[in-house]
Amino acid sequence: MKFSNGVKDGLPIGLGYFAVSFSFGIAGSKLISWPLVTFISMTNLTSAGQFAGLQIMSDAAGTFIEMAIATFFINLRYSLMAISLSQKVAPSFGTFKRLMLATGITDEIYALAVSQSEPVTARYFAGLMVLPYIGWSSGTLCGAVCGEILPAVVTNA
Repeated sequence: MKFSNGVKDGLPIGLGYFAVSFSFGIAGSKLISWPLVTFISMTNLTSAGQFAGLQIMSDAAGTFIEMAIATFFINLRYSLMAISLSQKVAPSFGTFKRLMLATGITDEIYALAVSQSEPVTARYFAGLMVLPYIGWSSGTLCGAVCGEILPAVVTNA
């Protein structure tokens, strides 16, 4: 399984993530600056966890402990996906590569990887991750910048 096959398979996911993360960027820009919103998306690939974190931050009574607990339980499913997918990877998948795999698992990436008929290689998985990561990060950036420059009548639903 080649890197290019992973990129090809990850393209539709990346396009979909761009649209969803654009809305996250707009919502996040109402609370924090666009660089911080973008940094959140670049370091955390979980839409539900990120939206929950924003909701807790927007509540005056929300604490970091509440945010940590909420995102822990929302994202617990990724641990189960990583365990399941680790049974499907090629024997050459070492510890460092497994850590990379664990940070790049999303629902859609997991579904594509686990449905492969042959063992998943590190190159394929890296290719599968790259466009969703770029789509998620760049969509957040574009949404956050638009959220800061567009009038409220456009960004408020």
